[in-house]
Amino acid sequence: MKLTRRLTLAAFAGALALGTALPAFSADLIAIITPAHDNPFFKAEAVGAEAKAKELGYETLLMTHDDDANKQSEMIDTAIGRGAKAIILDNAGADASVAAVKKAKDAGIPSFLIDREINATGVAVAQIVSNNYQGAQLGAQEFVKLMGEGNYVELVGKESDTNAGIRSQGYHDVIDDYPDLKSVAKQSANWSQTEAYSKMETILQANPDIKGVISGNDTMAMGAIAALQAAGRKDVIVVGFDGSNDVRDSIKSGGIKATVLQPAYAQAQLAVEQADAYIKNKTTPKEEKQLMDCVLINADNSGKLETFALTN
Repeated sequence: MKLTRRLTLAAFAGALALGTALPAFSADLIAIITPAHDNPFFKAEAVGAEAKAKELGYETLLMTHDDDANKQSEMIDTAIGRGAKAIILDNAGADASVAAVKKAKDAGIPSFLIDREINATGVAVAQIVSNNYQGAQLGAQEFVKLMGEGNYVELVGKESDTNAGIRSQGYHDVIDDYPDLKSVAKQSANWSQTEAYSKMETILQANPDIKGVISGNDTMAMGAIAALQAAGRKDVIVVGFDGSNDVRDSIKSGGIKATVLQPAYAQAQLAVEQADAYIKNKTTPKEEKQLMDCVLINADNSGKLETFALTN
């Protein structure tokens, strides 16, 4: 017995000395995987999920996949290797992520998706997303009211992201009913502020008479308003979607006119609460796909917006 114990300890010490990677298992680990945190929306998701997980007594593992499905798959492997009890995931593509989520399920690890859906059911335990269509209609209604008439531009998100298409459809189901509003350009800026700035510069050169820009997210809206201001065009109406602090500040200073708040922080916390219920009692939500309504943010209520949530 003593000899066996000595040999085991010696082998363990030898592995450490050789730098062998030993799996770091945790009895109560939740993996939180999102796109890059340089987008404040995704950072708010990670912060919200981590705070709730720690409040409930879990250790956390935060990873970012940068909208790269291959990188996401490697992170799912890491979560499996670390013995995670659950995965909170804002995925890297509606189709491209199905196999990775199924891989986690086959390994006995439940996934709780936030913000973005995947094109499959029965693979994740939950898919908690903003009601993007309802939110887009709110934003479009405000845009129509502000515009009245004139030419406008639409900046669309990443084409592989289901939300990009849903928001665009929601916009058009409202705006297209107004013949005095004419779309002169519709381009993807892939959710990127830098790309939106560049695209807006080019669009503005070709269409100097534009009166408005409606954007699929706040990050692109910030790129658009920066390009417009650099060109001296403070007259162009810009509406975003997300409810970021950056856009809140722009609204308060008279830049961007409105956005649509989707509750990133609350979604992430709800996902962790549902993961906790599943881990402890195998309790599943009544519906896999769950929609959370969005709220219009403009000059009237922007002062109450803080980190993707409305304060009292």
